[in-house]
Amino acid sequence: MSSAAPGRIRHAVVLAHPDPNSFNATIARTYCDTVQGAGQEVILRDLYAMNFDPVLRNEERPDRKEVMLAPDVQTELDMLSGTNVVTFVFPIWFGMPPAMLVGYIDRVLGAGTTVRQVQDRSAEGPLGKGRLCAITTSGAPADWLEAQGQTGALRELAGTYLFRAFSMRSNEVLHIGDVVEGASSAFIEDNLQRVRTRAASICARVRQELYGTPLPPQLGDGS
Repeated sequence: MSSAAPGRIRHAVVLAHPDPNSFNATIARTYCDTVQGAGQEVILRDLYAMNFDPVLRNEERPDRKEVMLAPDVQTELDMLSGTNVVTFVFPIWFGMPPAMLVGYIDRVLGAGTTVRQVQDRSAEGPLGKGRLCAITTSGAPADWLEAQGQTGALRELAGTYLFRAFSMRSNEVLHIGDVVEGASSAFIEDNLQRVRTRAASICARVRQELYGTPLPPQLGDGS
């Protein structure tokens, strides 16, 4: 990612849920609203609404001698250029992210990046030197997912692996479990507040890193 101009901090939120009225969509909008409230820029990429094609074509594979990027992939790469924070918002289905998001990672984040570059940690890609955040949801309780080993596996996939593979500055994961139809308004608001708090924390830390702006007192202890 290129350096931001003074005073300019940019976030990209990538939403992978087919229902525009889902809790995931509400999370994405809440994150965006918090970023804008902090005076930073944000762009929302709703993959299902965009009809993003998740299928990786043979000519797009990075081990080909002449990689040919499709126009939709180039559009996403242009959008990610100059972005300081990329936040993925998605549900856990059958223990995995939606195929739509996996395809986005394959086609966009992995564009032009070879396995050798990942192993050598020499890959930078569109996320290089930026921050990565994943906000995930599940119908199952978080403690049940933890017991099945799914939380740790998703943390490795959505955070640590991409973080290391693309030489990113940092990564973090926020998981919200027990997301079922008919959830109480108190449950929804409590968890949206967690999203606001996480987004505000990320905004403050990026501002400090780039411009030396002091952290708010509640973040000054590294919490």
